[in-house]
Order: sequence, then structure tokens, then C-alpha cells
Amino acid sequence: MIKQRISEILQKYETRLEIAFFVGGFIFDIWMLAAPDELFSVLQQAFYLLVIASLIHFELLHRLQTWRPHSFLLKIWPYRTLVLHFFLGSLLSVYSLFYIKSASVFSSIVFLLFMISLLFANELPFVKKANVSIKVGLYAICLFSFLSILFPILFGFVGFVPFLFSLSFTFLLFYFQFLRLRLSIPDQRLLIRVLMAPAATVLSLFFVFYFLGWIPPVPLSVKSQGIYHFVEKKNNDYLLSFEPSWPYFLSEANDDFNARAGDKIYYFAQIYSPARISDEVVIHWYQKNRKNDWELMDKIPLQTRGGRELGFRGFATKSNYTAGSWKIEVRTSSGIEISRLYFNVHLTDDISERNFKIITK
Repeated sequence: MIKQRISEILQKYETRLEIAFFVGGFIFDIWMLAAPDELFSVLQQAFYLLVIASLIHFELLHRLQTWRPHSFLLKIWPYRTLVLHFFLGSLLSVYSLFYIKSASVFSSIVFLLFMISLLFANELPFVKKANVSIKVGLYAICLFSFLSILFPILFGFVGFVPFLFSLSFTFLLFYFQFLRLRLSIPDQRLLIRVLMAPAATVLSLFFVFYFLGWIPPVPLSVKSQGIYHFVEKKNNDYLLSFEPSWPYFLSEANDDFNARAGDKIYYFAQIYSPARISDEVVIHWYQKNRKNDWELMDKIPLQTRGGRELGFRGFATKSNYTAGSWKIEVRTSSGIEISRLYFNVHLTDDISERNFKIITK
């Protein structure tokens, strides 16, 4: 009786419940998002991927009538689609958040919209009822995303080599599953169409995205950044000097840099990376020229060391500059943009004392 009543409620409010659980789950993931190198989180993602791979494996065997669920599996098999999309949704949510944290919106907006659209698409009824190929494609995205975070942590740097290993290892895992399925399914063309083709399509798409510079360099991320008049390290703290602007309680740095003769421009950033990663980022300084184009004025390398929860702290300075519109792009050593900052430089002869604040970070 109770079981029947619950079933009726689920059917009546199915759409509303799915939306509520999706929104609630996404908010929960934001709150509970662990560091990319946290062991429990890595093992949990690996377990989810294993469950998804197993469900896809047996779903193919079941549809071709070469396998049937027995005993305990027979009771839970009708719920396999819910379980599959729950795990896919959880992983897509986690990886979307990782990408968002590591992305420069200006350079990665297409890729971020792509990931967010997949996150929503996974909740649509027609996707849940679609053939296996679509689910294989979503699984391929999750598997590649997992490995593209794992390999930089293992290697200790981000760039093309970890990306290539992630791509290759994803394909090898799919090929291994293909060989296992071929033992029970003699129709090789069918397996290529429903398993290898979706995986190859996803990996090709990620390959193109990488060379377009659209894939954020997870697990690196800029937690905070700003332009300052003076930066000094004392013991384990950084003292930052800036011109306060309204509202004062929210302001630490602003978009306008009022420079007097001899002033340097200080760029300060907190860049997060896992403990095993010690890499280099490059600070690109651009200024708008008379043609209204951004002209590269300087490149300053900044060595980063991982492991600090609030991010590695470092700064770069520029002494030679002129008034105008400026921007800073933080890029990995391989050229992938992590973050961007715009500001304006104004020259002034004002010799009155400035009301600078000293910030301890």
C-alpha cells in the first residue's frame, strides 16, 4: 500500500521532483566540492565511472538478449536508468564546477556553455530514454574530464603531455571495453557504432577544443587578483597597498591606477594548484594602441607551488608604461589562459598624501 502510494506520488510530480533534485544537487555540489587532489573525491569519482561503465556494458548485452539480470539484480534492474543518470549528473556537475573555477570566461565561454548544456541535457526525459550512444557520449566526457585532472596531478604540471595522456588513456579504456563486449556480441559494426564512434567523436571534439584554447587548465585556478601600488612580503604575509574606492568594505583594488612619476604597477594573484603541481604561469601585459588593438607589451614568468588552500601567492611588476587601457592575461606555460584582468592607467601630478590601505593576505 505504502509502496503503491509512493509510486503514484513519484509519477504525479516526476518533473517537479527531478528539477528540485537537480537544483538541490548542483547547490550541494558547489558547497561540498572538494579539492581536485583529495583522495576520497578521486576514489568516489573512479567508483562512479566504474558503475557507469558497468551499466552501459550490461545494458548493451541486455538489449541484444545475450544477458539477463538474475536474483538481486533482477529487482534493481528497472531502476538502472535512474542510477545511470544520477551518477552522470553528479560527475558532470563536479567537472563543470572544476572547469568554471579554472576558466577565463573570455576565452572559455563556448566550452563552459557546452558543459553546462550537457549538465541540463542529462536531466531531460528524452535523453534518459535515448539510445545507448548518447549515454556513451556523456560517459566519455566524464571519463576524459576525470583523467584530464588526474594526469596533471600525477605529472606535476599542466600542458599538452598530460592532455595527450588523458586523451589516449580514455580511448584505451573504451577499446578495452569494446574487446570485452566483443566476446559476447559478434556484431563488430554494431559495437563500433554504439560504443567506439560516440567516444571517438567526443575525444575529437576535445582535441579541437584544446587547440582552440577553450579547455580550462584544470586543476589550476586564480582565486583572487588585483592591481596595486605596492606589494611587500613580510614573514608569511603580503602587504598590499591600494587606493580605496566606494564601497570601502568591498574594495581592495580598483580598475583605475593613478600613477605618479616613478610608480610601479604591481599585479598580485593567488593561484591555486594541488600539492604535487609546481608549474610556471606567464603574466602577459597588453595595452591598447592607437588602432584600438591589444598590443603585447611584456611577458613575466611566475613560478607557482601547489598545496596551499588559498592558493600560491605571487606578484609581478611593471615599471615602463604609459597612460591608457591595459589588460593582464594569466596563461599557463603552454599558452592556455587562466584568468584576465582589465584596468586603466592615469598619469597624475598630484603630490598630496594618498589614503592607501595595507592588507594582510
